[in-house]
Amino acid sequence: MGTDIHAPLGQDRKARPGPAGPSRFSAGTVMSALVAAGLLGFSGWTALAPSGLATTPFAPPAEEAAERTSGPEADRKTAEAKDGVRRANGLSGARVEETQTGNGDVVRKYSPGTRDGTGPLLIEANRVGQDPRTAAFPNEDLLEDTPDGKIPVIGLDGTRPLDQYARPWSGARGTRVAIVVGGLGLSQTGTQRAIRDLPAEVTLAFAASGNSLPRWMQEARRGGHEILLQVPLEPFDYPQNDPGAYTLRTDFSEAKNLAELHRAMARITNYTGIVNFMGGRFLSDADALEPVIRDVASRGLVFLDDGSTAQSLSGTIAGAVEAPHAFADLQLDADLSREAVLKKLDELERIARRNGTAIGIASAFDESVDAIAKWCEEAQTRGIEIVGVASLAAVPAKK
Repeated sequence: MGTDIHAPLGQDRKARPGPAGPSRFSAGTVMSALVAAGLLGFSGWTALAPSGLATTPFAPPAEEAAERTSGPEADRKTAEAKDGVRRANGLSGARVEETQTGNGDVVRKYSPGTRDGTGPLLIEANRVGQDPRTAAFPNEDLLEDTPDGKIPVIGLDGTRPLDQYARPWSGARGTRVAIVVGGLGLSQTGTQRAIRDLPAEVTLAFAASGNSLPRWMQEARRGGHEILLQVPLEPFDYPQNDPGAYTLRTDFSEAKNLAELHRAMARITNYTGIVNFMGGRFLSDADALEPVIRDVASRGLVFLDDGSTAQSLSGTIAGAVEAPHAFADLQLDADLSREAVLKKLDELERIARRNGTAIGIASAFDESVDAIAKWCEEAQTRGIEIVGVASLAAVPAKK
């Protein structure tokens, strides 16, 4: 036992006789080699394997690909056939790369694509109402280049300016009121005050003959306002009462009136519709008015009649040609005092509670702005929802 004192416990038994001749590899040695080889193989696989996100290039059917590459819409709508990357549908030029994880989830990566021009880049989903973060910038797919500038047009995917630039609303059933404040752009201080003091729910109308309209448009849109373009039309007492530049007249030819309309349209972007400034004679002349309403409708815009003349044929013509159209129920500041405007707003509320909706229109005078701001704040506590005017327009379904 003295010689075995350092032997490990349990190994003091004598070894049994084995087979003749020494063995070069024991079972333990072989097993260790296999484990080591497995570990090396696994390490190599993990180093070379993908990260778990498998990019799945978009491959449209052959028929669809042929259509996209043969028509005039191919360049604007998609570019997936060139490099296997699915892009946004004709809205921003952004690269939208889709990858699929191991469990089937899809991950989208948005990055700027190559494009012409130096304007702002928009990554905009196809939706009703524009994201407030990009509301000050136009959707280039909804603009047409003309000698007078860019004017609204319906996009290749059917998106209308009245869809893109409309102020979103709750969609809930209830009493809804739209208030339009016009004359913006004519006075710098008045315009600035209206944009600053009026709630975002109030629709603002910019005079086509105003100053610095792109600047004011962007400020209004950043503030959440839906906007309209105010176009001058011939009144009964013209030329003694002259609405100013861009006035459409009953003695003009159709081509001349549309040319004046397009010149006015090019002053700003991002508006949902046209509202008349004056225009009693023009609005009561079907031959002069119908081509204008048709053109406005063909560009995906609302025609808002301010309700200033009882002889207006705008509703009749708009219904006949299926044009998006709205009609103001009340002029709010014919009597220009804060108290008088508040009384008119209360009357507008009664109309809305009776009919479900109502539209009021005013000018950007200090008294009107003060009264409207105060009334809107209180009306919302009474369950009145203030909405953009486009949401109250009669809009035919897209064809």
